[in-house]
Amino acid sequence: MKKIIKNVKFRRRREAATNYKKRFGIVKSGISRIVFRKSSSRITGQAISYSEIGDVVAAQADSKELVKMKWPSRSNRATAYLTGFLLGRKLSGKGGKEEYILDIGLNSPIKNSLPFVFAKGCKDAGVNIRGSFEVGEGIYNYSNTEYASQLKKKDQKLYEKQYGRYLKDGLSPESLNALFNETKKALMNAKV
Repeated sequence: MKKIIKNVKFRRRREAATNYKKRFGIVKSGISRIVFRKSSSRITGQAISYSEIGDVVAAQADSKELVKMKWPSRSNRATAYLTGFLLGRKLSGKGGKEEYILDIGLNSPIKNSLPFVFAKGCKDAGVNIRGSFEVGEGIYNYSNTEYASQLKKKDQKLYEKQYGRYLKDGLSPESLNALFNETKKALMNAKV
């Protein structure tokens, strides 16, 4: 009887969690990478350099860290920008001036999407990321603050349903732009 040998692929490839061809290309380039990852409730970023014994993390930032500055941890553009800005501040605090490449993992490269808003935050904090990230002005600001104030006057129940998580956290949806600017200013002045 003949034995059948089955070639089993790596677990992360079977789960479609890692694109090894893309990862190998990034590692082969020899350039350190800024890694962007998101979940339904938070955004994380890391500055990683390749090493033969394992990747070395130079700095990392998590949107949960923004809660200390009264910014709600969500998975949206404003939080992506601020998390990228925080990572950039941490890297610039270490004096690193090396060039990075953006690693968005399995996210689709769509204009103005979260990975590129995150990269824009890193660049604004002084990190040298290869490539240009054209992000529309105000893309990370809340454009619906006027809508929120109108909705509050017209339909209080819908307002509470739509902005319930912000209200539960004690935040006014109408003041999110001001809070964004305060948080960014606090990040600029913070020692990270």
